[in-house]
Amino acid sequence: MKVHGKVFVVTGAGGGIGGEVVRVLLARGAKVTAVDLRDEALHALMQRLDAGDALSIYALNTIDRGAVAALPDAVMQTHGQIDGLINCAGIVQPFVKIADLEFEAIERVMNVNFYGTLNMTKAFLPHLLPRPEAHIVNVSSMGGFLPVPGQSIYGASKAAVKLMSEGLYAELLDTNVRVSVVFPGATKTDITKNSGIAAPTTDDKTASFPMLSAMSVAEILVDGMEANKFQIFTGKDSRLMNRLYRLNPAYATKLIATQMKSLLR
Repeated sequence: MKVHGKVFVVTGAGGGIGGEVVRVLLARGAKVTAVDLRDEALHALMQRLDAGDALSIYALNTIDRGAVAALPDAVMQTHGQIDGLINCAGIVQPFVKIADLEFEAIERVMNVNFYGTLNMTKAFLPHLLPRPEAHIVNVSSMGGFLPVPGQSIYGASKAAVKLMSEGLYAELLDTNVRVSVVFPGATKTDITKNSGIAAPTTDDKTASFPMLSAMSVAEILVDGMEANKFQIFTGKDSRLMNRLYRLNPAYATKLIATQMKSLLR
Protein backbone atom coordinates (compact mmCIF):
# COMPACT_ATOMS: atom_id res chain seq x y z
CA MET A 1 0.00 0.00 0.00
CA LYS A 2 1.50 3.31 -1.07
CA VAL A 3 1.42 5.82 1.77
CA HIS A 4 0.81 9.00 -0.24
CA GLY A 5 -2.55 10.48 0.70
CA LYS A 6 -3.14 7.92 3.44
CA VAL A 7 -3.64 8.44 7.19
CA PHE A 8 -1.51 6.48 9.66
CA VAL A 9 -1.42 6.08 13.43
CA VAL A 10 2.08 5.47 14.82
CA THR A 11 2.78 4.46 18.43
CA GLY A 12 6.07 5.01 20.18
CA ALA A 13 6.30 8.17 18.09
CA GLY A 14 8.02 10.29 20.72
CA GLY A 15 11.45 9.10 19.59
CA GLY A 16 13.50 6.23 18.21
CA ILE A 17 12.12 4.18 15.34
CA GLY A 18 8.57 5.46 15.86
CA GLY A 19 9.57 9.10 15.57
CA GLU A 20 11.52 8.43 12.38
CA VAL A 21 8.61 6.45 10.91
CA VAL A 22 6.47 9.56 11.39
CA ARG A 23 9.10 11.62 9.58
CA VAL A 24 9.27 9.18 6.63
CA LEU A 25 5.49 8.95 6.28
CA LEU A 26 5.09 12.71 6.24
CA ALA A 27 7.90 13.08 3.70
CA ARG A 28 6.05 10.64 1.42
CA GLY A 29 2.81 12.57 1.53
CA ALA A 30 0.90 10.82 4.31
CA LYS A 31 -0.94 12.30 7.28
CA VAL A 32 -0.04 10.96 10.71
CA THR A 33 -1.37 10.75 14.23
CA ALA A 34 1.65 10.32 16.49
CA VAL A 35 1.00 8.49 19.77
CA ASP A 36 3.30 8.23 22.77
CA LEU A 37 3.17 8.08 26.54
CA ARG A 38 5.35 11.21 26.80
CA ASP A 39 3.46 14.38 25.96
CA GLU A 40 6.62 16.50 25.96
CA ALA A 41 8.29 14.21 23.43
CA LEU A 42 5.29 14.49 21.11
CA HIS A 43 5.31 18.29 21.25
CA ALA A 44 9.04 18.26 20.52
CA LEU A 45 8.35 16.02 17.52
CA MET A 46 5.64 18.34 16.25
CA GLN A 47 7.91 21.36 16.59
CA ARG A 48 10.82 19.57 14.92
CA LEU A 49 8.85 18.30 11.92
CA ASP A 50 6.67 21.41 11.45
CA ALA A 51 4.16 19.46 9.34
CA GLY A 52 1.09 21.61 9.97
CA ASP A 53 -2.27 19.87 9.76
CA ALA A 54 -0.66 16.71 8.38
CA LEU A 55 0.50 15.78 11.89
CA SER A 56 -1.60 15.38 15.02
CA ILE A 57 -0.43 14.11 18.41
CA TYR A 58 -2.04 12.15 21.24
CA ALA A 59 -0.42 11.31 24.56
CA LEU A 60 -1.73 8.10 26.04
CA ASN A 61 -0.65 4.80 27.55
CA THR A 62 -1.36 1.96 25.11
CA ILE A 63 -2.09 -0.43 27.99
CA ASP A 64 -5.03 1.81 28.99
CA ARG A 65 -7.80 0.09 27.03
CA GLY A 66 -10.30 2.83 27.68
CA ALA A 67 -8.02 5.55 26.33
CA VAL A 68 -7.06 3.39 23.35
CA ALA A 69 -10.70 2.59 22.56
CA ALA A 70 -11.47 6.32 22.33
CA LEU A 71 -8.52 7.09 20.04
CA PRO A 72 -9.94 5.97 16.65
CA ASP A 73 -12.85 8.41 16.88
CA ALA A 74 -10.44 11.22 17.74
CA VAL A 75 -8.29 10.37 14.71
CA MET A 76 -11.37 10.24 12.49
CA GLN A 77 -12.46 13.69 13.69
CA THR A 78 -9.02 15.10 12.91
CA HIS A 79 -8.13 13.40 9.63
CA GLY A 80 -11.41 11.94 8.35
CA GLN A 81 -10.09 8.42 7.72
CA ILE A 82 -7.65 5.79 9.03
CA ASP A 83 -5.65 3.69 6.57
CA GLY A 84 -2.84 2.24 8.63
CA LEU A 85 -1.56 1.43 12.10
CA ILE A 86 2.14 1.09 12.90
CA ASN A 87 2.86 -0.21 16.40
CA CYS A 88 6.41 0.81 17.36
CA ALA A 89 5.95 1.35 21.11
CA GLY A 90 8.04 -1.00 23.20
CA ILE A 91 10.40 -1.30 26.16
CA VAL A 92 13.20 -3.65 27.20
CA GLN A 93 13.72 -5.36 30.54
CA PRO A 94 16.65 -4.89 32.93
CA PHE A 95 19.66 -6.86 31.65
CA VAL A 96 19.34 -9.72 34.15
CA LYS A 97 18.47 -13.40 34.10
CA ILE A 98 14.89 -14.57 34.66
CA ALA A 99 15.83 -15.82 38.14
CA ASP A 100 16.78 -12.27 39.12
CA LEU A 101 13.97 -10.42 37.36
CA GLU A 102 11.15 -9.05 39.51
CA PHE A 103 7.56 -9.91 38.55
CA GLU A 104 6.74 -6.20 38.41
CA ALA A 105 9.29 -5.76 35.61
CA ILE A 106 8.05 -8.90 33.84
CA GLU A 107 4.44 -7.70 33.85
CA ARG A 108 5.42 -4.21 32.70
CA VAL A 109 7.31 -5.53 29.67
CA MET A 110 4.52 -7.93 28.69
CA ASN A 111 1.86 -5.24 29.16
CA VAL A 112 3.60 -2.59 27.06
CA ASN A 113 5.02 -4.78 24.31
CA PHE A 114 2.24 -7.33 23.82
CA TYR A 115 -0.97 -6.00 25.32
CA GLY A 116 -0.27 -2.45 24.16
CA THR A 117 0.13 -3.72 20.60
CA LEU A 118 -2.94 -5.93 20.92
CA ASN A 119 -5.06 -3.12 22.37
CA MET A 120 -4.20 -0.80 19.48
CA THR A 121 -4.78 -3.52 16.89
CA LYS A 122 -8.22 -4.45 18.23
CA ALA A 123 -9.27 -0.80 18.58
CA PHE A 124 -8.32 0.20 15.02
CA LEU A 125 -9.11 -2.96 13.06
CA PRO A 126 -12.86 -2.18 12.76
CA HIS A 127 -11.93 1.16 11.16
CA LEU A 128 -9.39 -0.40 8.79
CA LEU A 129 -11.57 -3.23 7.47
CA PRO A 130 -13.96 -0.97 5.47
CA ARG A 131 -11.10 0.87 3.74
CA PRO A 132 -10.29 0.07 0.08
CA GLU A 133 -6.81 -0.87 1.31
CA ALA A 134 -5.23 -0.72 4.75
CA HIS A 135 -2.18 -1.96 6.60
CA ILE A 136 -1.12 -2.96 10.12
CA VAL A 137 2.60 -3.04 10.93
CA ASN A 138 3.74 -4.49 14.25
CA VAL A 139 7.35 -4.14 15.37
CA SER A 140 8.69 -7.32 16.93
CA SER A 141 12.45 -7.82 17.38
CA MET A 142 15.34 -10.04 16.47
CA GLY A 143 14.79 -11.24 20.05
CA GLY A 144 11.31 -12.33 19.00
CA PHE A 145 12.66 -15.28 17.02
CA LEU A 146 16.06 -15.79 18.69
CA PRO A 147 16.63 -16.32 22.45
CA VAL A 148 18.69 -13.52 24.00
CA PRO A 149 19.92 -14.20 27.57
CA GLY A 150 19.28 -11.23 29.82
CA GLN A 151 16.33 -10.21 27.64
CA SER A 152 14.32 -13.43 27.85
CA ILE A 153 11.03 -11.82 28.89
CA TYR A 154 11.46 -9.00 26.39
CA GLY A 155 12.00 -11.71 23.76
CA ALA A 156 8.90 -13.58 24.95
CA SER A 157 6.82 -10.42 24.59
CA LYS A 158 8.15 -9.80 21.09
CA ALA A 159 7.64 -13.45 20.13
CA ALA A 160 4.02 -12.98 21.19
CA VAL A 161 3.82 -9.92 18.91
CA LYS A 162 5.33 -11.99 16.08
CA LEU A 163 2.87 -14.86 16.32
CA MET A 164 -0.12 -12.63 16.96
CA SER A 165 0.76 -10.59 13.86
CA GLU A 166 1.30 -13.67 11.72
CA GLY A 167 -1.99 -15.14 12.88
CA LEU A 168 -3.71 -11.85 12.12
CA TYR A 169 -2.15 -11.87 8.64
CA ALA A 170 -3.74 -15.28 8.02
CA GLU A 171 -7.10 -14.20 9.41
CA LEU A 172 -7.21 -11.14 7.14
CA LEU A 173 -6.14 -12.77 3.86
CA ASP A 174 -9.65 -12.39 2.43
CA THR A 175 -9.87 -8.72 3.38
CA ASN A 176 -8.24 -5.50 2.15
CA VAL A 177 -6.08 -5.24 5.28
CA ARG A 178 -2.48 -6.38 4.96
CA VAL A 179 -0.25 -7.17 7.95
CA SER A 180 3.53 -6.90 8.28
CA VAL A 181 5.78 -7.81 11.20
CA VAL A 182 9.18 -6.11 11.59
CA PHE A 183 12.32 -7.63 13.10
CA PRO A 184 14.84 -4.85 13.79
CA GLY A 185 18.43 -5.81 14.47
CA ALA A 186 20.72 -3.60 16.54
CA THR A 187 19.46 -0.03 16.25
CA LYS A 188 20.69 3.23 17.75
CA THR A 189 17.81 4.42 19.93
CA ASP A 190 17.14 5.51 23.52
CA ILE A 191 15.05 2.44 24.30
CA THR A 192 16.97 1.57 27.48
CA LYS A 193 16.65 5.13 28.78
CA ASN A 194 12.95 5.30 27.87
CA SER A 195 12.45 1.89 29.52
CA GLY A 196 13.81 3.32 32.77
CA ILE A 197 16.74 0.91 33.02
CA ALA A 198 20.51 1.21 33.00
CA ALA A 199 22.12 0.49 29.64
CA PRO A 200 24.79 -2.24 29.56
CA THR A 201 28.34 -1.25 28.73
CA THR A 202 29.19 -2.19 25.15
CA ASP A 203 32.04 -1.61 22.76
CA ASP A 204 30.86 -0.69 19.26
CA LYS A 205 34.29 -1.58 17.85
CA THR A 206 33.81 -5.23 18.77
CA ALA A 207 30.32 -5.49 17.29
CA SER A 208 30.00 -8.01 14.45
CA PHE A 209 27.60 -5.72 12.56
CA PRO A 210 27.20 -1.94 12.65
CA MET A 211 24.10 -0.62 14.40
CA LEU A 212 21.58 0.96 12.08
CA SER A 213 20.22 4.41 12.70
CA ALA A 214 16.55 4.71 13.60
CA MET A 215 16.09 6.65 10.35
CA SER A 216 17.48 3.75 8.29
CA VAL A 217 15.19 1.30 10.05
CA ALA A 218 12.19 3.57 9.46
CA GLU A 219 12.96 3.77 5.74
CA ILE A 220 13.21 -0.04 5.52
CA LEU A 221 9.97 -0.42 7.47
CA VAL A 222 7.96 1.93 5.24
CA ASP A 223 9.51 0.46 2.08
CA GLY A 224 8.50 -3.00 3.27
CA MET A 225 4.98 -1.88 4.05
CA GLU A 226 4.60 -0.25 0.65
CA ALA A 227 5.76 -3.54 -0.90
CA ASN A 228 3.23 -5.47 1.24
CA LYS A 229 5.96 -7.63 2.76
CA PHE A 230 4.84 -10.19 5.31
CA GLN A 231 8.13 -10.09 7.28
CA ILE A 232 10.52 -7.14 7.30
CA PHE A 233 14.08 -7.62 8.57
CA THR A 234 16.27 -4.59 9.25
CA GLY A 235 20.03 -4.94 9.56
CA LYS A 236 22.45 -7.65 8.46
CA ASP A 237 22.40 -9.12 11.98
CA SER A 238 18.63 -9.69 11.91
CA ARG A 239 18.69 -11.26 8.44
CA LEU A 240 21.70 -13.47 9.18
CA MET A 241 20.50 -14.68 12.58
CA ASN A 242 17.07 -15.46 11.15
CA ARG A 243 18.70 -17.81 8.62
CA LEU A 244 21.14 -19.27 11.14
CA TYR A 245 18.47 -19.91 13.76
CA ARG A 246 16.30 -21.71 11.21
CA LEU A 247 19.23 -23.90 10.13
CA ASN A 248 20.76 -24.63 13.55
CA PRO A 249 18.80 -23.30 16.56
CA ALA A 250 21.18 -24.69 19.19
CA TYR A 251 24.29 -23.21 17.56
CA ALA A 252 22.63 -19.82 17.05
CA THR A 253 21.44 -19.76 20.68
CA LYS A 254 24.91 -20.60 22.02
CA LEU A 255 26.46 -17.94 19.78
CA ILE A 256 24.17 -15.24 21.14
CA ALA A 257 24.68 -16.50 24.70
CA THR A 258 28.44 -16.11 24.30
CA GLN A 259 28.07 -12.57 22.98
CA MET A 260 25.66 -11.57 25.76
CA LYS A 261 27.61 -13.13 28.61
CA SER A 262 29.59 -10.00 29.42
CA LEU A 263 26.41 -7.88 29.59
CA LEU A 264 24.71 -9.92 32.30
CA ARG A 265 25.25 -8.87 35.86
